[in-house]
Amino acid sequence: MLCSSAPSRCGEADAGRAIVRATPADRGVAVTKTKGQLEAEISDAIVRFELDYMGRGPEEARTYLIDDLVLVRLRGVLTPAERQLAGADGTPHGRELIKQVRGELIEKARPLLETIITDITGQAVRSLHTDISTIMGERIIVFSLAGPVRLFTD
Repeated sequence: MLCSSAPSRCGEADAGRAIVRATPADRGVAVTKTKGQLEAEISDAIVRFELDYMGRGPEEARTYLIDDLVLVRLRGVLTPAERQLAGADGTPHGRELIKQVRGELIEKARPLLETIITDITGQAVRSLHTDISTIMGERIIVFSLAGPVRLFTD
């Protein structure tokens, strides 16, 4: 499993920046993290969610913070049975079933996902958008936040 926590993932651009977030769990104490650390924390939390809630984690997870957006890209999310169903008879029926079921599961878990992202970023989630590719076995989740995650330079 690969998450965005690798030091080379953060790169030089993140070296002088930090993100300050305050969550209810912090009880008003600001926590300073780099952009790369925050992206890795989100990736790890989404992987845990996938394992606990969906029963299977992705093979790879990457998170990108872009102004007031959180983009999460999960690769290798389909089960072997879903891969069989997606390619079964060459018709789109199996792929549509997978998208429908996975979409419903995410909708039911929406409050949990919003809490995860809000707790990590310190920003409320305004909307959540997701899609899954049954051909590539990849899921994209985009969280739109109430405001940008504050970045500071030293």
